[in-house]
Order: sequence, then structure tokens, then C-alpha cells
Amino acid sequence: MSDAHCHAGAKFLKEWTVGLSEPQPCAAMAESAERSTRQNRQIAASIPQWEQWREAAHRIKAYALAHLDKLLVEFEQKISARGATVLFAQTAAEANDHLLQIVRQHQVRTVVKAKSMVSEEMELNHVLAGAGVRAVETDLGEYLVQLAGQRPVHIVTPALHMSAGDVGRLFAEKLKEPYTAEHQALTAIARRHLRHDFITADLGTSGVNFAIAETGTLCIVENEGNGGLSTAAPRVHVALMGIEKILPRLEHLPVFLNLLARSGTGQKLTTYTHLIHGPAPGRKL
Repeated sequence: MSDAHCHAGAKFLKEWTVGLSEPQPCAAMAESAERSTRQNRQIAASIPQWEQWREAAHRIKAYALAHLDKLLVEFEQKISARGATVLFAQTAAEANDHLLQIVRQHQVRTVVKAKSMVSEEMELNHVLAGAGVRAVETDLGEYLVQLAGQRPVHIVTPALHMSAGDVGRLFAEKLKEPYTAEHQALTAIARRHLRHDFITADLGTSGVNFAIAETGTLCIVENEGNGGLSTAAPRVHVALMGIEKILPRLEHLPVFLNLLARSGTGQKLTTYTHLIHGPAPGRKL
């Protein structure tokens, strides 16, 4: 990484890490990025069919985009037949209006949020706060940056810039917990605080990794279990999805699951893969 890039990164961190005592040096961020790139190359080299998977995924996505109008209608019809409500929005403002109507309809006071880049683009937390609704990020990295009053610095690892010491100080300040920099203890603190929110929340939001037109199925992948709790525990689940997430058939999903986990985190598969076909009895989707 060049000095120019390092200085640009340092400027970005200074602007977006307000509240952290000691933002991690640019070198640490660069090391993490290089480690991830090296890991991805090693994974690709270890799988003979890696390029075939990528080519297959490319063909499926190209077909989906070329037939997006028909696939979206098919998806809507299939999942609506099982009791889900599908709302389309052309802008972030329109999407937020839809969500606020749902919030008012169900008298929502607390929202638990599984990871969603769409919600970041919508500035959803800000919109909910303006309506007097408490929004709680439940992905651990997102939870940390929310507590710190920051924005995610990485699409996969939102709190990449925080050390265990930073997290310990953050929990001591915001949650009034005794300071610790021990990883398991920090995780236990976050779990304890979030469990109460999962149980008491009126509405849960999530992103969508893939949506299957053929079956009207939402696919959400995650590693922490918060996605399952955010979508199943509250009485209302709102899935926020970009239309590019559509896949034509269920048989297309495995190739994307193989590629996504290995490319994102180096895993063979994510810990949890949720297939949601519609709302559970007594619930809303």
C-alpha cells in the first residue's frame, strides 16, 4: 500500500472513528486486507473447480438480470401465496416510507437489525430514531460501531479497526461493564445485552443474500445466530432486498453458497444458512 493510500485511509479513519480512543494504524488495516487477499488466493488454488464455479455463477446472474422483470413477478407471486407482503421501492426515501408505515401499523418501539447493507444505504437507523423507534444492530461488528457512534469501515467486518482493548473500553463506557480485553468475555457481554433486545423487540429487519424466484424463498447466511433471532423472535420481520439478489431456481443456490463463504470469510460454508419461505403462523413478513 502506498503512502498516499495510507494517508487517505488515515484521514477516513479520523473522520469515521469519532469516539474511539486509539484508532488502529493504517498498517494494521493494510495487513488485514493483504491477509484476506492471500487467503482468497490460497482457497482458489486449492479447489480445482473454482473457476468453473465462478463461470457458472456469472452465467446464472447474467440470465437473472436479463429476465429480471419476469423473475421478480414470479418471486412475488410465490412468496405472497404463502402470506408474505412484497413492497417495491425505487428510492431510499420510498423504502423508508414503507417501513415507517409498518412501524406505525404494528406500534413498533424497538427494532432488532440483522446485517443489511441496504439498511445502511437507506440510513434506516437515523430514520427510525426520527420516528422515536429504537434500532439495535445485532451483528457483533455492527453493534460495536453503533455503540461507538460510527459507521462500518468494512462490508464484511464492520469493526475491523477496533482492537479488543477498544471494545473493552467501549463496553465499560456505554454498557457500564467492568473493563476486559478478553475475547470470550467481550462476546459474552454483547450476547447478554442483545438477548434482552431479541426477546422484547417488536420488529426485526434483515438483509437478503439470495431470493429464489422459482420457490419464493429468501436465503440469509450468517455466522453468529443473530440473523435467525432477528427474523424469528419478533412478531414482524422486514427483509430488505436489492432486486439483484434474485436467482431463477433453487438448484442455482449451492454454487453461490460455495463461492460466497469462501470469498467472504474463507469458510466452506457459513455457520447458518436460513431459507425462509414465508411468515410463521401468527407472524408477519
